[in-house]
Amino acid sequence: MARNKPQMTIQHSVSNLPVKLPVAANKHDHARNTGTELNLDWIDNLQVNLSAVERRTSSLLGRRTVKKDWQAAWLLKALSCIDLTTLSGDDTPGRVKRLCAKARTPLRHDLVEALGIQDLNLTTGAVCVYHEMVPTAVKALEGTNIPVAAVAAGFPHGLSPFKQRLAEIRSSVAAGAKEIDIVITRGHVLTGNWQALYDEVKAFREACGDAHLKSILATGELATMRNVAKASMVAMMAGSDFIKTSTGKESVNANLNVSMVMVRMIREYLAQTGYKVGYKPAGGISTAKDVMSYQFLMKEELGNDWLQPDLFRVGASSLLADIERQLEHFVTGRYSANNRHPVG
Repeated sequence: MARNKPQMTIQHSVSNLPVKLPVAANKHDHARNTGTELNLDWIDNLQVNLSAVERRTSSLLGRRTVKKDWQAAWLLKALSCIDLTTLSGDDTPGRVKRLCAKARTPLRHDLVEALGIQDLNLTTGAVCVYHEMVPTAVKALEGTNIPVAAVAAGFPHGLSPFKQRLAEIRSSVAAGAKEIDIVITRGHVLTGNWQALYDEVKAFREACGDAHLKSILATGELATMRNVAKASMVAMMAGSDFIKTSTGKESVNANLNVSMVMVRMIREYLAQTGYKVGYKPAGGISTAKDVMSYQFLMKEELGNDWLQPDLFRVGASSLLADIERQLEHFVTGRYSANNRHPVG
């Protein structure tokens, strides 16, 4: 297909980055976070220097850039970390089945062959849907290692009766969901009721059983970066496997500043407990350039382990289409129309 590009595998290194074959999305080689007791002294002492955060993130893209083969390798890695998502009121089984088909085969066969990556059997990290669509997604993904993630606990507002939220989690797990994306009660954060937040997330974790818990903080509604830092730490103390920025329904979703604060809390929690907790930005990440910014942040702040799908996910749908478009440009030297890269 067009130019004589050297066959590329994901064995290259970029600044010592092992862009290797992604681990299965639901395979975790590290010990699962069991949580800790709530330590209010630790929480009370957390501070955030917002100007320092802004300086750090504003300089990120100026310090790090990748081109050509290396950029293609980073984008293939990003592809394996996408939680391919549909959370619309008009979702249908047909739409979910199409999304699952794209998760199984995220790149067109001609691009896979041109890149020389047939043996990698690349897939997205997960498929994320509402509870009602979990059985459809589970059936559509049979025979793969792609987990189904279900949003639960009164998503996106998180204000339904507590017993109902727990029942929704248990129902999604019973239906085959391997990951549960819950949303916290923002009021607990805004009123500083850290015990209530801890108890809530801990109960959600217990309801998940063997399914992994991704706690959505809805950071755009938490008022301050200090609140974001404290909510992140409490959610990890309560046993979250991932902390996640947003539902995608808020007016402000994922951005690099809030991500910097959250990943610094992950780093601090690892230093204090030895447990690795994953990170998931969600909402507004729609281009290859966007996702690479987050990948650079993860590498610089947390290291190479957080470039794998067991510790890094991106909640997105249109992102996959742009990654595929950029990879086609890498292969052919031409940008194609968006309609050549349907997602669902």
